[in-house]
Amino acid sequence: MEKIGNLYLVATPIGNLEDITIRALNILKEVDLIAAEDTRHTLKLLNHFEISKPLISYYKQIEKSKSNILIQKLLEGKNIALVSDAGTPGISDPGEEIVNVAIQNNIKIIPVPGACAFVNALIASGLDTKEFTFVGFLSAQKKEKKDKLEELKYETKTLVFYEAPHKLLNTLSTICEVFGDRDIVLARELTKIHEEFIRGKISDVIRNMGEPKGEFVIIVKGNIITKKDVDIQNLNNLNIEEHYKYYENQGLDKKEIIKRVAKDRKINKNEVYKKFIN
Repeated sequence: MEKIGNLYLVATPIGNLEDITIRALNILKEVDLIAAEDTRHTLKLLNHFEISKPLISYYKQIEKSKSNILIQKLLEGKNIALVSDAGTPGISDPGEEIVNVAIQNNIKIIPVPGACAFVNALIASGLDTKEFTFVGFLSAQKKEKKDKLEELKYETKTLVFYEAPHKLLNTLSTICEVFGDRDIVLARELTKIHEEFIRGKISDVIRNMGEPKGEFVIIVKGNIITKKDVDIQNLNNLNIEEHYKYYENQGLDKKEIIKRVAKDRKINKNEVYKKFIN
């Protein structure tokens, strides 16, 4: 039985060509085929490092059909490297589809780590890195974009987005509208000559921003108020009878309702107990 090939997910530079690892270069030299998001872009990288390999296009719109072709080649014993234009395949770039199909076909998947734009932006942002939520690109559709931001409004973790230059100001305005005027960091042209970090309140960043150039990573400070805080505040705006009724409608027993009402309102349980004891 012919040996099945390996699928390598190879991270490539996000700007500075020296970001590529020695291991990544060795893999690109050894594989039988390189699947690239843009073959013209990848060819420049390969030529720089004097690597000559067959290339096949693998971009978002053709992921499904090309995945089947690549899987067949892997099953025939070919080793394939998947690369995106910059950074790590599968992170806001093609890759997820072929990984899932490869797993179904018992093909070995080997990640070859390297540059990733949002990681570099986050660690240099000065915002909390202990916990974060990577969102990537928001929808270009206004309603879908706003709905997604509403969903994230009370996220306390640092939020990370990608955005193209021509959409940046619109996206920042929408974030400010939904989130309020929070602290943000914009990272642009990472690892390139014009690398820049722009820090401040969203409104200040918008006001001082000239014509946006280059790809951007947007890092947004998490909310200090949780959805639970807001819900409790809304309940505390009710009178105590309405507050009690709210939990009663959820099917809770009297003991649990009294406990929750007291906790929400930061009062002694006996005060609530006396009010509703029969």
